[in-house]
Amino acid sequence: MPWFVWLLAAAALGAAEFFTLTLVFGLLAGAALVAAVVAGVGIGLFGQLVAFGVAAAAGLVLVRPVALRHMAQGPLTSEGSDALIGKRAEVTQEVTATHGLIRVSGEDWTARALDESQVIPVGTLVDIMEIEGATAVVYPRELLP
Repeated sequence: MPWFVWLLAAAALGAAEFFTLTLVFGLLAGAALVAAVVAGVGIGLFGQLVAFGVAAAAGLVLVRPVALRHMAQGPLTSEGSDALIGKRAEVTQEVTATHGLIRVSGEDWTARALDESQVIPVGTLVDIMEIEGATAVVYPRELLP
């Protein structure tokens, strides 16, 4: 098969990957490029098919699982107020369902209790469960399972 046929196949597979974002067609496009190089060197159809098969198998078996794992992971670092989620804080002003104050990383933050029926006294250690605007939603550490 002529090398330019493999290039056309690679282009078509690359376009399919663009629309599906599955990582399958993109890896097959890469394998078609390998077959195009093999064809360009002058190796026959059998060698081209073997090169395509080996490159496709390597991509799908070795590269795709690693790429999917990396894509599934969130960013390694959180920025801004999201970085406070999961941190420990100390209540400096009683925290209720509507108001309160905590100290985390040397800063004072407005806070409210995750459990609306709960009143968290001054000095209690809490975990920041989420951030809503400029308010930390907290839960006492000793009550965590």
